[in-house]
Amino acid sequence: MKLRTKLTLFNTISKLVIVTLFVLLLPVLIKNININYTDSRLRKQRDEVLQTVKNVGIKYYIEDGTSYAGYTPIKDVYVSLDRDTTAENLDNIKNEARKVEADTIQYRILSHDFKADNKKYLLEIGISLDTVNERTAPLQSIAFMVLVVMVILTILADQLYSDYILRPLGLIIKTKLIGQKFPNFGSYRQVETSTDDFQHLDISIHEMIQTIESTFQKEREFISNASHELMTPISILQSKIENMFEQEDIADEIKGRLLEMQKILNRLKSITKTLLLISQIENDQFLKEDQIRISLLLQEVYDEISIRFQDKNINYSVAVQDNFLLVNVNKFLLFNLLFNLINNAIKYNHENGDIHIEASHENGEYVVEIIDSGVGINPADIPFIFNRFKKLKQSLQQDSFGLGLPIVKSIADFHRIRIDVASEKEKGSTFKLIFPASLIGK
Repeated sequence: MKLRTKLTLFNTISKLVIVTLFVLLLPVLIKNININYTDSRLRKQRDEVLQTVKNVGIKYYIEDGTSYAGYTPIKDVYVSLDRDTTAENLDNIKNEARKVEADTIQYRILSHDFKADNKKYLLEIGISLDTVNERTAPLQSIAFMVLVVMVILTILADQLYSDYILRPLGLIIKTKLIGQKFPNFGSYRQVETSTDDFQHLDISIHEMIQTIESTFQKEREFISNASHELMTPISILQSKIENMFEQEDIADEIKGRLLEMQKILNRLKSITKTLLLISQIENDQFLKEDQIRISLLLQEVYDEISIRFQDKNINYSVAVQDNFLLVNVNKFLLFNLLFNLINNAIKYNHENGDIHIEASHENGEYVVEIIDSGVGINPADIPFIFNRFKKLKQSLQQDSFGLGLPIVKSIADFHRIRIDVASEKEKGSTFKLIFPASLIGK
C-alpha cells in the first residue's frame, strides 16, 4: 500500500472516530449547552427585575402587600415575586414543578432573595423544561451538520496537503527507481523540494546509484578486457598443441595428454567467448535493426540443434498460432536466446521426453513458451537461475558452465523481453518469453 494511501486512510479513520465520539457525546454536550444558555437567560432576566426595582421601586411589581405572578399565554415562562419570611437566603437554579391554573408544569426555576424597602422578597423566574428540550433537537442537527462539513473539508485539506508534501517522494521513486535500466541510470536531476528529509533521500539515492553504477562499470570493463586478453594466449596455445600433433615422434601417451589440454582450452575459450558476449550485450554494442518472423527464427534454431533431439529421442513440436514479425531486434542475439533455452530443455530432459513450443497472443501480449518434460527446477533455485555468479547443482551435474541462462537474461533485458519461469521437480519447466509491443511489426 502506498504511503499516500496510508495517510489518507489514517486521516479518514481518525476523522470517523472523532465523528463517532462526537455523535455519542452530542446529546450530553447539547443538553449542557442548552442548560447553560437557559441559566444565563434566567440570570439576565433576574438582573433586569432587580434593576427595575432599584430604579422604580418594589411598588412597580407589588402594591398593598399583594404578591406578583405572571406567565406567558403558553405558560412557557413563569415569573413570581412575593414576600419571603424564611431565614435562609436563596440564590440557586434548579428544576421544580409548578402548578399554573389547572396544569402542573416542570420548570427550570431561578430562585433569588433580595431586600427592598427593608423587606425581604423572593423572586422566582422559570422557563418550562419542554421549551428547553425543544431547542435541543435543532441544535443537535445543526451541530452534526457543521461537524460533517468540517470533517469533509479537513479530509480534503489533508488529502491535498498529503499530495503536495509527498509529490517530491513520488518523483524520487519515479525518476530514480522505477523504469530505470539497472545499472544504467542516466544523468542525475535533482528533485525540487523544500522538505529536508526528501532532499537528503534524493542525494543519498543518487550517491548510492553512482556507487553501484561505477562498480558495475568496472566489472564490465574487467570482464571485457580480461576476455579480450585471454583469447590471444588461448589461441596461441591451441595453435602450438595442433602443431605438436603434426610431429611424428610424439608418443601416444603424450598425445592423450595433449588431447586433454586441448579439451580444457576449448572449454576455457567457450567460457571466455560467453563472458565477452555478455559484456558486449550489457554495454549496448549490438544494433537492433533486424526483422524476422518468429517461425523462421525457431526453424533456424531447430536446424542448428536437431542432431541433439535425435541423440535423446526427444519429441519436438511447434505451434505458432500467430506468426508475428519481430522488428527492431538483433537476430544473432535472439537466435542465441532461443538456442540456449531449447538447448537447456534438451540437456535437462529425460530420454524419450517432449519439448513443445507455442507462440501466440496472450492477454494482449505476444508470448513464446518453451515447455519441456525434464527434471524441472527446485522452486528455491528459480530466483537464482539467471545469476551468472551462482552455479546451481544441476549445472554441476551436467558439467555445464552455468552461463547459458545469464546470456538469456542479458539478451532479454537488451530487448526488454520479460521472462516468466514455472517449474516442478521431475515434471518439467516452462520458460515464457513476453515480447513488448514495440518489437512486433504489423
